[in-house]
Amino acid sequence: MTTAAATDLRTEILELKEKRNAVILAHNYQIPEIQDIADYVGDSLGLAFRAQETDADVIAFCGVHFMAETAKIINPEKTVILPDANAGCSLEESCQPEDLAAFLEENREKNYYVVTYINSSAAVKALSDVICTSGNAIRIVEEAPKDRPILFAPDQNLGAWVTQQTGREMEYWNGNCYLHVEFTRESIQGIKDQYPDAVVVAHPECTTAVRLLADEVCSTEKMVDFCRDTPAKNIIVVTEAGMLHRLQKEAPEKNLIPGPTDHCACADCRFMKLNTLEKLHSALENLKPEVTLDPEMREKAKAPIMRMLELSK
Repeated sequence: MTTAAATDLRTEILELKEKRNAVILAHNYQIPEIQDIADYVGDSLGLAFRAQETDADVIAFCGVHFMAETAKIINPEKTVILPDANAGCSLEESCQPEDLAAFLEENREKNYYVVTYINSSAAVKALSDVICTSGNAIRIVEEAPKDRPILFAPDQNLGAWVTQQTGREMEYWNGNCYLHVEFTRESIQGIKDQYPDAVVVAHPECTTAVRLLADEVCSTEKMVDFCRDTPAKNIIVVTEAGMLHRLQKEAPEKNLIPGPTDHCACADCRFMKLNTLEKLHSALENLKPEVTLDPEMREKAKAPIMRMLELSK
């Protein structure tokens, strides 16, 4: 796409946004062009709050399916659109609602307190006691009842990190983010050897071996504060590569180095990168693909989300 065509498309998107009384929410992993046109760019927790607060009639959610579902759960009266309906999530896929329901039924006597990562379907959320994000998981687990065992789903790496931070033993669902587990101890140590004065900030969805190499482990939103505040000039960022666009704007004086995997110099989520300006334009023009939910399931899924939002204030 030429620069002129991109400018025209951007202008049309902004006109459609005004016409539809829409708000554009974008995750930190979206392509730079979408981040730059969005009304708000943030992590899952920040986006959930913005979805709750908006007075727009239409929410154009530039992220993946579970995020748009979460916005719809909180705002049933609003039209929620996702530029690409195929923008899924390996974590969501790793925990199917029928499997979780069967597990809880088989272990009914344990009376699990189910803490579910927001990277999950509405149907899985409906089976949960409370939802968490990487930004508030520690607090959510600390607030969990002391007299009930915790089942943490679906990200076992995030769960293990939360246990390390809180001392709270939990059982973990066998799930992970396909992209974050591609970072390895060898790939991160290799880039550290190239930049011996660099600090490393990593997402808690990474494996324990990678987290042990990091100077800071935190959510994408907290990475902004870390990169801005650290005195280090060189920072190795171990998460999805789209995050570097946001970080470069927030900390322009820093040299941000994408964490490599064993396969590539930087890591792009194949799901997050499905959304484009062209698809956003089409979604706003046609109000499709639209996210819809069964009302009964939506109500069940809303309770643990609202519990999370209350605990996160």
